[in-house]
Amino acid sequence: MLRKVIVFFIILIGYLLQCTVFQRFSLGGIVPNILIIITSSFGFMRGKKEGMLIGFGAGILIDIFYGDILGFYALIYMVIGYLNGFFRALFYP
Repeated sequence: MLRKVIVFFIILIGYLLQCTVFQRFSLGGIVPNILIIITSSFGFMRGKKEGMLIGFGAGILIDIFYGDILGFYALIYMVIGYLNGFFRALFYP
């Protein structure tokens, strides 16, 4: 239970940093996407299922506040989390 709460706060802090602090430090309009980094790292460290769940949470957060179609970013981030979880199986058999 504690791990789920910590993961929620990691996603929330990453979202807030991406939308506020890193907008000020953009170079040529390019801003780092912290939520993709979080999704990729959790998928690579914990596997396909965890990567998909983290990707869905991060994607639905972006969809609610910025997306035109609800679920579009959630689907993209889920695929990113799944593929990085697949790479975990390749690198750590």
